[in-house]
Amino acid sequence: MCDTIVALGNSTKDGSVIFAKNSDRDPNEAHEVVIIPRQKHVPGSSVKCTYVEIPQISETYQVLLCKPFWIWGAEMGANEFGVTIGNEAVFTRIPYGKTPGLIGMDFLRLAFERAITADESMDVIRTLLEQYGQSGNCGFSHPMYYHNSYLICDKKSAWVLETAGKEWAAEKVESVRSISNAITIGKHWDKASANLVSFAIEKGWCKKKDDFDFSHCYSEPIYTRFSDARNRQICTSTELLNNSGKITPELMIKILRSHSVQRTEYWRPDSGIIGADVCMHSGWGPIRLSQTTGSLVTHNDEKLSTHWVTATAAPCTSIFKPVWLDTGIPDTGSSPTGEFDPESLFWRHELVHRRVLEDYPEKINLIGEDITEVESFFFLKSGSLVSASAEDRKKFSVDCFKKSDTLEREWSEKIKKRPIKKKNRLLYRLAWKKTNRAAGFPD
Repeated sequence: MCDTIVALGNSTKDGSVIFAKNSDRDPNEAHEVVIIPRQKHVPGSSVKCTYVEIPQISETYQVLLCKPFWIWGAEMGANEFGVTIGNEAVFTRIPYGKTPGLIGMDFLRLAFERAITADESMDVIRTLLEQYGQSGNCGFSHPMYYHNSYLICDKKSAWVLETAGKEWAAEKVESVRSISNAITIGKHWDKASANLVSFAIEKGWCKKKDDFDFSHCYSEPIYTRFSDARNRQICTSTELLNNSGKITPELMIKILRSHSVQRTEYWRPDSGIIGADVCMHSGWGPIRLSQTTGSLVTHNDEKLSTHWVTATAAPCTSIFKPVWLDTGIPDTGSSPTGEFDPESLFWRHELVHRRVLEDYPEKINLIGEDITEVESFFFLKSGSLVSASAEDRKKFSVDCFKKSDTLEREWSEKIKKRPIKKKNRLLYRLAWKKTNRAAGFPD
């Protein structure tokens, strides 16, 4: 389960476009942030995506990818021109292809590498979709199949592109927009596949063109309902609309850290087997299997695109740090896998995150003030670096990652020493014990 949001220049405080997304995956599905350089390719060559090869183009652009470690593509990221995209799993009535093919995250990276605007990116995705379809397992610890929606923006505009099999519809964003794990386009769209309406009529999902509603006709109701996508979209959309004209990257981070429409100061991650939050935490049972494994906020200013990444799970326990495409990613240790590795930034942070979850209301307070203080400094300083050299920005980015890592090492020891005042529910504890055992996570 994921959430993606955008605010265009007519809704932000400084007139820039601001994008944000949480990537929700399996708890042990480590998240990685990488930069792929611009590259030229031999004519007639192919590119190996997650499962299959397709023809390569002559030159691919530089891209920032925030991705599950094992997938070729990504759930979110940006390219050197400021194109920024996030994808969402959506559940539809069209049967999912289970043979290895192109998956949603592959389309996203292919768009980054082949397009310089939001419009071009949408055309790349829909063209490849109509040619190859979407197919293949998207799950890490257990098979998972779904179709995809995308929120695509550049420094001036944004689109929502939602798909079901090879069918699709697209809506141009006018101010603010939010998508989650449900089709949101209904009776009105700006572009669509040629057979979108006729296919639904043929299947008996509606009687005639005037009755057609994309979301109503194509949505699979059970998975869509239990993803809690509608409530999460209401939560994020309400925050965006209520702050129109005042939206900043800091506000986007606040939204990504939202735990519930009904949130109280005593919110606990073991509260039930159903329901989902924008800042998602894995629970127990067959429904709450995923959690936020990485987050991204992109400040697409005309002068410079600044990308605020966690590179770690759970934004409520993570520090957002700035990176730029022309400065590279600071050292984050060894590349993460699905097994605990103390040399990897993602897994070192899990020593904080998973211990906070043991008694959330008590232990989150041990780190909350530090997060606020250090992020405030990062944002203040980064604002003065818009016109700075790449060398100066690189030094600052490296310093931010080092400061965050030092703090997290201190938090880990502090949290470990704090006794648990109230244990989580038994089934929740057993679920996490199984998850930890699978990753070889230390007791």
